[in-house]
Amino acid sequence: MPDDVMVADHVEADELREILGVPTHFVLDKVFPHLDRHSRHFISLSPFLCIGTSGTEGGQDVSPRGDPPGFVKVIDDRTILIPERPGNKRADTMTNITENPNVGLIFLLPGIEINLRMNGRARVVEDPELLSGMEVRGKAPRLGILVDINEVYFHCAKAVIRSGLWKPETQIDRKDFPTHAQVTRDQQDPDGDLASHEARIEDSKKNNLY
Repeated sequence: MPDDVMVADHVEADELREILGVPTHFVLDKVFPHLDRHSRHFISLSPFLCIGTSGTEGGQDVSPRGDPPGFVKVIDDRTILIPERPGNKRADTMTNITENPNVGLIFLLPGIEINLRMNGRARVVEDPELLSGMEVRGKAPRLGILVDINEVYFHCAKAVIRSGLWKPETQIDRKDFPTHAQVTRDQQDPDGDLASHEARIEDSKKNNLY
């Protein structure tokens, strides 16, 4: 942080409790060490999640994962499997997991205001038998992220309500933000041809999605 930026004194843990108060028993009692029928159902319908990881030297990362609804396999009430699809080969999430298995996840379900949160310990697995049945467009994932669940609970609807996340009227006009190709060109290749960037990105979306 720049030296000339003025920052108020940070809040310590005991001060935080004085400011916020303590959670009710409803908040404390909603945390389970395993899935129940409602969390299983939510996962079976969810097409999108974010997974947070951190390496031993920092390397914090929050990464989106998305697929057809129900793409996460429930192995049992304490274990889930997330397929790893083709990406940019950075492998930030999986690299972090090999160093530090602690992960946090949040599942979203379009149109539903509550979301599902999960904490646990993860492993990167290469197991064709375990990953069987997770093919999309005839292509099976070679790797998966196996999560042993420590905590799972439903998060209240306030953030989604405040943001209006699922309201069609909150969607911006597509012209109000540049395309992925425009961003890439401007950031990495200012003098480059926009059409070539668009063609490259469209080809990747068409041919390398799975």
